Amino acid sequence: MISALLGVGLAALLIWGAGGKDENERTKDEGGMTEIYHRNEGKIFGTYYNIRYEAPADLHDSIQAALQAFDNSLSMFNPHSVLSAVNANRDTVTDPLFEAMWAEATDVYALSGGAFDITVAPLVKAFGFGRKSDQLSAISPQTIDSIRQFVGFDKVELVDHHVYKSNPHVQIDGGAVAKGQACDVIAGLLYEHGCSNYLVDIGGEVVARGVNDKGEPWRIGITKPNLNNEGAQEELQEILAVSDIHMATSGNYRNFYYAGSERRSHTIDPRTGYPVQHSLLSATVVSSSCMRADAMATACMVLGEEQALGMIERAQDAACYLIVAKKDSLTVITSPKWEKMIAK
Repeated sequence: MISALLGVGLAALLIWGAGGKDENERTKDEGGMTEIYHRNEGKIFGTYYNIRYEAPADLHDSIQAALQAFDNSLSMFNPHSVLSAVNANRDTVTDPLFEAMWAEATDVYALSGGAFDITVAPLVKAFGFGRKSDQLSAISPQTIDSIRQFVGFDKVELVDHHVYKSNPHVQIDGGAVAKGQACDVIAGLLYEHGCSNYLVDIGGEVVARGVNDKGEPWRIGITKPNLNNEGAQEELQEILAVSDIHMATSGNYRNFYYAGSERRSHTIDPRTGYPVQHSLLSATVVSSSCMRADAMATACMVLGEEQALGMIERAQDAACYLIVAKKDSLTVITSPKWEKMIAK
């Protein structure tokens, strides 16, 4: 399975309420057909999934098959995946999942001015946020300059179902869109099976439609960043009641380490080659798809507060909820369309 491909799942936590693991929930009769709210959950891609949906029968086998197909396309750690073949410079034909990821990555790369870049993989590995065996023992400006030769979306192109690189050392990392894209895939599967009420959560990225088993909007919590990150109990910054949403969150307050006195977060700016250093702690984005929201949430964390707000406005189909550190307190900043888009 994918493990580190999907990075650290941050933000949106589901407010599940009562109920045990892998239970079927409220039953109702409509037109002689019994509809059950099913709950499937487990671990996948190095993170968790929680899926609730109303349907006559449990769809967990179909969901697992779809997740495995996703892994076979976009896992960096499955040696037989399409992505692994591309990174190993093996001649391979790309599939629809890979090409959908590529199309969204292309768009958000342009929208963000290069802040979102799926070729950032060599830098991520060098700073120790991939496999620990890939982490460099020492990082100097000269080292970063040498690695940056292999980073840049302008160094790759997808033509007729084949990826072409200007340099064989260029590597692709779909982790910044993978959880969101997987949510879209599972939501699409549920829709194809006639489900009109469902919630898909993979590692904190969420697609919600319709209502829960109580006939109420789904409740989703946005995690409050812990400035000290020293084992304090997780708190929620805000709870949203939503019925139709694609939402993703990225943040810098969990996955980091210190190199001497330097704090290194897992968000790497592909334009500079270094981990970002700014006061934006968390970015939650809603958009027209969860994959797009996922990509833009990552871009927000690279850009910082002011530039993130500008990018979201240019996107036109997105809104954001930013949590910013101001001295010893937290400040929430939302884009102008936030209230309207979460009320859809």
